[in-house]
Amino acid sequence: MELIDRPLVHPRRKVTGFRPIKAMRHFGKLVADKEDTEQVFQIIDALKGRKSVWQMADFIATPQARMLLERGEALPPLLDDHARWAKCAPNSLARRYVEFMEREGLTAAGLVAESHKFKPKDERFEDLYEWYIERLRDTHDLFHVLTGYGRDPLGELCLLGFSYEQNHSPGVLFIAWMGARQMAKETGMRAPVMEALAEGRRLGREADKLAHADLLTTLPDDIDAVRARLKIGKPEAYRQCLRLFEDLPTREGGWQVQLPESQARAA
Repeated sequence: MELIDRPLVHPRRKVTGFRPIKAMRHFGKLVADKEDTEQVFQIIDALKGRKSVWQMADFIATPQARMLLERGEALPPLLDDHARWAKCAPNSLARRYVEFMEREGLTAAGLVAESHKFKPKDERFEDLYEWYIERLRDTHDLFHVLTGYGRDPLGELCLLGFSYEQNHSPGVLFIAWMGARQMAKETGMRAPVMEALAEGRRLGREADKLAHADLLTTLPDDIDAVRARLKIGKPEAYRQCLRLFEDLPTREGGWQVQLPESQARAA
């Protein structure tokens, strides 16, 4: 079935309401292992409601969404084809994305695999809602590159704050707020951490919706021009908080992770 011919919501899809106890249980697992990406998907699923379906339907009704659906592109294989982007300019979004992914040892396919641990094939339906949530997933690392938020714990939390204001998923805000609360407790730096999270949310409100943009065709463009076009501001409070973290003693399993020098230059 062609993407554009899929129903909005498959008749067998169940959109559950809030399950806060389940969310708290999975958040505890995420705190214990901050690299356990599956827990993020579990929390988002536990706290999603019908609003996500309404947002999807509003987007699908736009000419931009129809154009993307008609093209029918699968983002992960195109994003993972690094040779495809090798001739782009050094400061292009494409080259900056490839540098980020290779430096972090990440692939778009890897994030897909993590999401499939949470949701096996028989729970994925051929509807436009599935396409929409997959697009939110597949553009996550492009969000990192465009916003300048790193993969350190504070960067991930600030990016979640940014993403919440873009897509209004309660589970995303829950992880961001609870994670910031935990980080503030461990570092003793409540004000800077909360300020960085608040900044992320503000930047997300002010920017155009990144997942709704035609990011694939903008990959060859200069990243600063793309940021200006999409109204993406600079994460100054985040960077200041990272500088404050440098003076804290490193603690195994803690949140005090500073931005690597190479990534700081790229931000």
